[in-house]
Amino acid sequence: MVISPLICGHLASRLQLLLPHLNERQRRLLLAAEAKGLGHGGIRTVARAVGVSETTIRKGIAELDMEPLPDGRVRRPGGGRKAAADKNPDLLPALMALVEPDERGDPMSPLRWTTKSLRNLAGELTRQGHEVSATTVGKLLRKSGFSLQSNVKTLEGKQHPDRDAQFQYINSQVKKYQAVGEPVISVDTKKKELVGQFHQAGREWRPQGDPIDVEDHSLFARPGREQVIPYGIYDIAANTGWLNVGVDHDTSAFAVASVRRWWENRGRIDYPSATRLLITADSGGSNSPRYRLWKSELSALAEETGLAITVCHFPPGTSKWNKVEHRLFSHITMNWRGRPLTSHEVVIKTIRSTRTRGGLRVEAELDTREYPTGISISKEYADSLPIEPHETRGAWNYTVLPHKSDPASVPRVNRPQGLNLEAVEMLSDPRLTGMNPEDLTDLIACLAPLQEARDEQRRYERRGGKRRRTRGAGAISVITPAVRVLATVLYLREVIPMQLLGELLAVEIQPLRRAINETHRILTDHSCAIRPVTLRLTSEQAVRDYLATGTRERPEIPLEVLTHPSITGMSREELTTMTERVLVRYSARLEELRIKRRSRALHKLPGLVSQRKVTDADRVLAAVLGMRRIATRQAIADLFGVSARTIGNTLVELRPLLEADGYNPKLILRAQRFYTAEELLQSVQAAGDIDALHKP
Repeated sequence: MVISPLICGHLASRLQLLLPHLNERQRRLLLAAEAKGLGHGGIRTVARAVGVSETTIRKGIAELDMEPLPDGRVRRPGGGRKAAADKNPDLLPALMALVEPDERGDPMSPLRWTTKSLRNLAGELTRQGHEVSATTVGKLLRKSGFSLQSNVKTLEGKQHPDRDAQFQYINSQVKKYQAVGEPVISVDTKKKELVGQFHQAGREWRPQGDPIDVEDHSLFARPGREQVIPYGIYDIAANTGWLNVGVDHDTSAFAVASVRRWWENRGRIDYPSATRLLITADSGGSNSPRYRLWKSELSALAEETGLAITVCHFPPGTSKWNKVEHRLFSHITMNWRGRPLTSHEVVIKTIRSTRTRGGLRVEAELDTREYPTGISISKEYADSLPIEPHETRGAWNYTVLPHKSDPASVPRVNRPQGLNLEAVEMLSDPRLTGMNPEDLTDLIACLAPLQEARDEQRRYERRGGKRRRTRGAGAISVITPAVRVLATVLYLREVIPMQLLGELLAVEIQPLRRAINETHRILTDHSCAIRPVTLRLTSEQAVRDYLATGTRERPEIPLEVLTHPSITGMSREELTTMTERVLVRYSARLEELRIKRRSRALHKLPGLVSQRKVTDADRVLAAVLGMRRIATRQAIADLFGVSARTIGNTLVELRPLLEADGYNPKLILRAQRFYTAEELLQSVQAAGDIDALHKP
């Protein structure tokens, strides 16, 4: 049968319009139906009209006689390439063995400690003989019920047995205060932020290809980099926030000062008739219930405002439930996402611009005052504070009254100001400082301007510019210039250790150490050296006894007795010459040790590494006596007024140096050895040097 060209043209036009809208099977069936309708020669005519294979049309004619396929299928079951898991039944078990070693506890899994990416999994399967691609591995994992998942923070550690009960108690207290219109605030310290061109998480809209350039290693910022410490106060009822942005230290004094600033600027305006204040806080940081300074400052705030301040602490490890975290801090973080905090002004304005659809409004102020980390509060003063613990978990819930309900019940101690003036007067004794009062006063007057200049420079760098307030505004430093000089003199003379100085002056170690370091730098820059002495007082009672009697707890033995030839085995001239030679090497060795110790704290100066209980020359003499074995280690320790362990350390340090110098002592027989310091002194008396015992 001959098909006319006109029919072929109409057929080609019709098929070209329909075929692009059909799938593979539908196209094949349509072509088969057209060919079958044309009769003999139809297969070739249709194939030429649309440009397909005649075999494809013949397959379509065969499929017309078959039952239709289910909806959605193009091929019958079993058609197409075989799946990798079907071709290799061992592939899926091998894959599961790699991705589930933790569940089965398989310690020998090749990827137990490796990132289980699709590429790593495919590579390990190929190494095991199962050649597969990363795409196929992904399909198999999804088919087996796996998906990419991150860690979920749900484990809170060991929960306190009173955790839920404390939550309920806090909730009841909040409702009770809000029902009568009393203020309720939630407080906490936000994460410290570096000021500068540092990366901030998140993204913000900017012109394409124009991101903000930031430093690539903010973690390793140079020491002294400016930072801000935002302390937040969130008013639960009013849905308002107040942030006191500090630049010094996150101390309890800073925390209460933040609450004070909120009350002065917002609290007393929003709650003019308030008589009570409820504070909800976590159990750590600067507002920890364990800190005496926190309660002492709250007591001062209660006296100033006349408010009865109730504090309810969340149990340890549950600070995320504090409302200031997710109702204030989270919105501030989202507001400055992707924006470097380049200055204090940027920080303040960004915080103030924080808004939410729920009506949150935030205010912020910069606090450039200093908050030293060391104000020591005695237990006696803390016990005298007008604090009433609640019957329900009194360690977490307590009320600070503006005054004692019964003043005669507990004697009130004067509130400490961070400095014990009585101790300052006691420590200024010339027998401790080594200088008369006039010289000490002149030294303080000379160093005070230099100390003030260094302090002003540090404040300038911390502020990032000029003063924002007049000189004298803000907090007064706890450690005065006079106390700085006094503490430095006593420490460098090695008369009193730093820990005891802090206890006597009623300040903490950190600000005291900083003050001594800064004053020592000034003395070093002006070539003013303070030499150590052999006087060691390690307790407050020892200091008072020494000032009362003029003698130490252990009488000091004259050097002439310890250097007697009968116990050293050499003349005093030979001992002096050898000591001078060894001390040169010993000083170099000590400096090497100081460098190693300062590797963890580069800001420390030579001389502030450790406190030596005896002078270097006395150490050489003690090492000589120990190497001769003329007396037991305890007897030698009693002679120098130190412990036997100190003598042992001295032998370890100086024995190699003495042997390198050629010292080879003649050992004493066991029968001739002395077992007490008194026996050794009596032997010197018997040797005829009796006058040496009475020399001053």
